Amino acid sequence: MLSLPLLMACDEHYTPRPRGYFRISFPEKHYQRYQTRCQLSTEVPVYSKIEVLQTGDDSCWFNVYIPEHRARLHCTYLVVDRDLNAMIEDAYQFAFKHEMKADAIRRTAFSADSSRVYAMMYDLEGDVASPIQFYATDSSHHFLRGSLYFEHIPNADSLAPVVHFLREDVVHLIEQIEWQ
Repeated sequence: MLSLPLLMACDEHYTPRPRGYFRISFPEKHYQRYQTRCQLSTEVPVYSKIEVLQTGDDSCWFNVYIPEHRARLHCTYLVVDRDLNAMIEDAYQFAFKHEMKADAIRRTAFSADSSRVYAMMYDLEGDVASPIQFYATDSSHHFLRGSLYFEHIPNADSLAPVVHFLREDVVHLIEQIEWQ
C-alpha cells in the first residue's frame, strides 16, 4: 500500500507584523547659556553644537545642531526697523508653506513681560520638512526666527519621539531669551 503524506493546513490566520523602528535613547536635559554674536543670549542643550554662519550689523544666522539626532534648529536674528509686522507675516507664511504636507498646524503663544519676550511657535504635524518653527520678538528692536530640520526624509511616525523631545528644547530656548 502506498502512503501519501498528509498535508494539513492550520486554521490560524497569518497577520504580518507591523514595521518596527529603532529604539531611540535620549540624553538627560541639561542646558548652558549661549551668548550669540547677535544681540541676544539664550540657553541651548549641552548635547548640541552651535554653528555660527554669518554675523552682520542688523542680522545674524546660527544653527543649534543636535548631532545624535541629525537635527538642526536654523536661527535667524534680525534688528527690527519699523517692519515688525512684515517679519511676523514672513514667519507665518514660511510655516504655512508646509500646509499642503501637514496634517495639522498648532500654534502656541508665549509672553513674558518681565523679559520682553513675545513668541509664537508652530507645531506642524505629518510628514513635513520642518516640524517646529517659531519666532520671538521684544516688539520694538529684536526678532528671532527658528526652524527645526532633520538630515533625512521626514517620516512623522518614526520622528515623533525625537520631535517631542526636541520641542522641549525649543520651548526652553524661547523662554530663556535675553535681549541685549
